[in-house]
Amino acid sequence: MRCLFCKNDSSTSRSVEHIIPESLGNTSKVLPKGIVCDKCNNYFARKVEQPFLEAPALKSLRFHQTIPNKRRRVPPLAGVFASEFPVTSYRYLEGPFAGLVDMPPEAIKVLFERKGGEIIFSGHTEPPSDRIVSRFLAKAALESMALRIIEACKDIKNLHAPDGIDYLINETQLDLLRNHARRGETPDWPYHSRRIYDPNEKWIDEFGSEVQMVHESDILQTNWGEWFFVLAIFGLEFVINCGGPSIEGYSRWITENNGDSPLHSGKNKLHSKLRRLPS
Repeated sequence: MRCLFCKNDSSTSRSVEHIIPESLGNTSKVLPKGIVCDKCNNYFARKVEQPFLEAPALKSLRFHQTIPNKRRRVPPLAGVFASEFPVTSYRYLEGPFAGLVDMPPEAIKVLFERKGGEIIFSGHTEPPSDRIVSRFLAKAALESMALRIIEACKDIKNLHAPDGIDYLINETQLDLLRNHARRGETPDWPYHSRRIYDPNEKWIDEFGSEVQMVHESDILQTNWGEWFFVLAIFGLEFVINCGGPSIEGYSRWITENNGDSPLHSGKNKLHSKLRRLPS
């Protein structure tokens, strides 16, 4: 068994690999031990996923949508009360302190004198750098291809057949994507981003229960032979070309499909078990 990224032996690796971080609510899109070696797994966690998740815009989104990390903690958010007092707001998944705010005594005094007040969260809109986003997408794209193969294989022998995981490892055309994820070797690898629905959009599952759409993803193969990885986080769609640093083909696909998203059209629309709750 070899690692999907560094191609070194990974038969003794002990870590599973989350394609989308657990801190974005992912518990299902997970690769088994050995597909990504421990060294690469740890590297991506520190150098790619953490900078992505810790960007102010992502921390703010996770706070307001109450999305915990793997330790079940929602990231706190700094703000200002009464235009002058710095405060920190916390959210908890359970318990009586769902909206706990840590503020100095002076601010507490003003709070009681005014019988309330508003906390302003400013400076939390800065997104991750383009280089981090594209490396994050490159990692998730290659891993999503691996997950497709795993889900299609009947047993472990098929998994490591020449047209299985080993194909992804040996395919030189994917080395550009692989090495961009591992080392950021292509600094100007563009990606496409747009909002396809509001982050507070309500969804109903097949059982009639209201659910939150945190993330969704798929791989799009166009009629002219390009492959794109498509990921949406709270309705913000990101797309990367799996074959090279060019995104014009996706803009062409959007035009030819009347602005639809691949996540909600074609087979995904036909087989979707979720529907939007009318606003």
